Amino acid sequence: MEDCLFCKIINQEIPSNKVYEDEEIIAFEDISPQAPTHIQVIPKQHIARIYDVDDSTSHLVGKMTQVANKIAKEQDLLDGYRLVINCNPGAGQTVFHIHLHLLGGRTFKWPPG
Repeated sequence: MEDCLFCKIINQEIPSNKVYEDEEIIAFEDISPQAPTHIQVIPKQHIARIYDVDDSTSHLVGKMTQVANKIAKEQDLLDGYRLVINCNPGAGQTVFHIHLHLLGGRTFKWPPG
């Protein structure tokens, strides 16, 4: 998708501070962190919203979670961290390429926002 910010990061048209990459997933530091650790975990395949995940792409959501857990362990976040996927503007989605926020390094409250 040519106007997608995350596709541009995947294609190295926009720099990022990568913390993980394999053939299907990339993870990088958020440029506007909402916690001491704030990492975006995204599939390389463009999928606009979590609502758009289907049988052919559902494995990517599981892999995103596995990658987030691996990063959380590497970054010593095992006291607690939050994984968030927003869907559509009403939930706060601003980049329309599914992404999982890995947030950690501080205590979180409930309910969120």
